[in-house]
Amino acid sequence: MMHELVFLFDVDNTLLDNDRVQADLDVYFREEHGAAARDRYWEIFETLRNELGYADYIGALERYRLEAMCDPRVLRTSNWLVDYPFSERLYPGALDAVNHVRRWGPVVILSDGDAVFQPRKVERSGLWRAFDGHVLIYVHKEEALDDVARRYPANHYVVIDDKLRILDAIKKIWGSHVTTVFARQGHYATDAEVLAKYPHGEIQLNHIADLVEHQFSEKARQ
Repeated sequence: MMHELVFLFDVDNTLLDNDRVQADLDVYFREEHGAAARDRYWEIFETLRNELGYADYIGALERYRLEAMCDPRVLRTSNWLVDYPFSERLYPGALDAVNHVRRWGPVVILSDGDAVFQPRKVERSGLWRAFDGHVLIYVHKEEALDDVARRYPANHYVVIDDKLRILDAIKKIWGSHVTTVFARQGHYATDAEVLAKYPHGEIQLNHIADLVEHQFSEKARQ
C-alpha cells in the first residue's frame, strides 16, 4: 500500500532519554563494581562501538565478563540492564508527538542497534506497543532505506532524529522525498563540531514535544 506520508522516528535521545540511561548505568556500575571496573566497561563499550558502528551494551558486558569471569556481580548487572525501567525515560510529550502526526500517515520506529538490547529497550519503554509493532532496527539505518521504502512505501517521508549525520545522509539519498526534523536533545545534538559540520534539518525542535506545533498536510499534498 502506497502512503502519501510516513513518519520515521528514531528512539535514543529522540523519543527516549538515552543519556539518562547511560548515566544510571554509570552510577550502577561504579557502585556495584568500583570506579576502575566502571571505566574499563566504558572503554570496552567505545571499542566495540567503533567496531560495530552502534552501541552494544550487552556485547560490552560480555567482553568485560571475559576479564572478570569469576565475578558473579556481572550476572546481576546483566539483569539490571535488561530489566531497566525504560518507560520512565520517555521524554515528556514524546507519545503526544507521535499521536499528533498519525493524522497524516503511519508512524514507524527507525532505529540503529543490536538485535537483543535495542528491541528490549523499545519493548520495555512501551514504544513497541505505541507504534503498533511498526519497528525497524538496522545496524546502519541510512544504508537500509531501500528496505524501509519497500516495507513502508510513501510519496514522502518525515524523519525525526537527534543525529545530524543521519539526517544529512538520508537527505542526500531521498532528496525532495524526505523532510528532516532535528530534535535538539542529547549529547549528539549539542556537539559543537557536529553542529558546525552538518545542516540542521528542515525543521528544528528544542524538544520532541514541540512536534505537536507543526502541521504536515501541505507536505503530504506535494
